[in-house]
Parts: sequence; structure tokens; C-alpha cells
Amino acid sequence: MILLLGGTSETAPLAEAFTAKGWPVLVSTATDVPLALPEHPLLLRRNGRLNQKQMEQLIKHKQINVLVDATHPFAVEAQVTAKAAATATAVLYLRWQRKAEQHYGVGIVSANTHQEAAKAAISFDKPVLLTTGSRNLLPYTEAANSAGVLLFARVLPHPESELACQKAGLLPEQVIAARGPFSVADNISLINRHGIGVLVTKESGTAGGLPEKLAAAEQSGCQVVMVRQSEQSQDTKMYETVEELVATLALYLEQP
Repeated sequence: MILLLGGTSETAPLAEAFTAKGWPVLVSTATDVPLALPEHPLLLRRNGRLNQKQMEQLIKHKQINVLVDATHPFAVEAQVTAKAAATATAVLYLRWQRKAEQHYGVGIVSANTHQEAAKAAISFDKPVLLTTGSRNLLPYTEAANSAGVLLFARVLPHPESELACQKAGLLPEQVIAARGPFSVADNISLINRHGIGVLVTKESGTAGGLPEKLAAAEQSGCQVVMVRQSEQSQDTKMYETVEELVATLALYLEQP
């Protein structure tokens, strides 16, 4: 059985490709956020965060022989845990990594951390829109409160996200609970509605709605601050196409 760690928009097509080959798949996600997974007798699903020991127990209990890590590009801790669990249980570890954009345009401020991004965002002294999720809100709320800058955060409509916003000190009127995908028009409407002058995003690729955010910001005259993806370990091969990943799995799973 394949253990597919997911939660992003690529999870469903990966699961569909695996089951189409007749390979049993267990899709594991950190939360119970709905995914458009195909109905298939070979497909199972579980949710809830796992530490390394729990993941090792799951691998043994479900007789997993391949772990496909398709967690979010910024879920570095989850990737480290997955690789360590796979190594400890001697199962094959394959990393799916969505393609990053090649061209971002001009005038974008890049940051390596959320702390850097928060400092850059408030420096323009304009209302800020966070589109980076709910896991790293505190650097932004602290920076915005210190500078007296208005801050809004677009997050998933999920109890975990709502709790994170509360803990970070965001007021209900600062939280925009919505689920993507968001079109260019959707983003422009949000920017105009709140008078946003700075949009903060992660380098999340096409699947993460980055092109639509950048286009909306450009058309609205909105400054963009982008948190870059961290450097990946050089000893881990990254798969960026379903076809390449399936071909590698076939060599491993269908060998005589």
C-alpha cells in the first residue's frame, strides 16, 4: 500500500493516478479539510497530525511499502518527519514537489522567512493582506500592531484556522474565511474592498493560486511581498509530474 501524505490540490490527481494503476492508497492529511478525492475501492483516507513515532506505527499497521510525500512546499517540519519515518521503517520515500513559477515580474519584495516578510510588509505603511495561511500569523500581527498598520488575513474556514487567528490576536473583522481557488477578479475585489496596499503571499506555484494573486496585485497597483520556498535537501529527488512519479513507482511496485 502507498501512504500518500497530502492536503494540497495535487492530492486528488496523485491518488487517482495510483488507483488507476491498481495500487492501494491511504491518503493522510493533517486536517479534515474536504478534498475532491475520487471514489475508489482501493482508496482509504485518514486525517490528523502525526509525529514520527505515530507515522512509523501507521506504516507498520497498514503494511505501507511506499511513502509519497505530497505535503505543502512550506510544510518543512512535516517533510522532515515523513522522511525520518520512512527511513526508520525501511520504506521507499518519494517527494512530490509542485513546480515553482519561473517568472514573477518586477517590483516584488522577496523574503526568506515570515519575520522578514512581516517587516517588509509593514514598511510600506499601507493596509496588508496576508494570503499565507494560518500557521505563521504572529510575526505579522506583532509587526502590524507595533507600526499601527491595518492587517487582514485570508484563511480557510476551518476551526483550526479560526483558533490560530484568535491566538495571534486578530479581530473577527480582520479575518477573511474563504476557500479557493480564487480568480484574478476575486483577488481584485478583496483588495479593493479593504483598501489593501500590500499583498503577502508564499511562493506557492500555480497550484497555490500564485499567478492569480500576482496578476490581481499588478492590476490593483498593490505591492507584493513573497516568502520564498526553503532550499530542499540535495539528497532527495523531487518529482514534479505525475507521469514521472508513476513511472518510478511502477519500477518499484511492479517488479517481478
